[in-house]
Amino acid sequence: MSTEDNKTLMRRFFEEVYTKKNLAAIGEFIAPNHIDHAVSAAGSPAGPEGSRQLIGMMLAAFPDLHYTVEDMIAEGDKIAFRMTMRGTQQGAFGSIPPTGKQVEVLTVNIVRIDGGKIAEEWGINDRLCMILHTGKVCII
Repeated sequence: MSTEDNKTLMRRFFEEVYTKKNLAAIGEFIAPNHIDHAVSAAGSPAGPEGSRQLIGMMLAAFPDLHYTVEDMIAEGDKIAFRMTMRGTQQGAFGSIPPTGKQVEVLTVNIVRIDGGKIAEEWGINDRLCMILHTGKVCII
């Protein structure tokens, strides 16, 4: 796949899974041997099921969750992107009880595409920011 194809795949993934909240579509985008190297993914299963669990937790905690892709750069089989997540925490997020607060979270991730699917992801999550959130922008 070309770098433009890979970028299109990522845009489709965010639209279908996060915006449309279609968890059933995860298998179309996530490789069976997918590995999420983010600390927040520790202990979750590899592959589409692990992604389904993590994304399901996010959507349950933030039912109005929306991602805006600010920048996306691709080279070879890797894509780096900067996004803004916005949502209102109406459900538990891990050990954080519902706060009813709106959050705006900036995130930078790198993914590797293999065979037209997301094979690996790297990112850093700052859950302390979510715990201490006071209405300011959090960076994860």
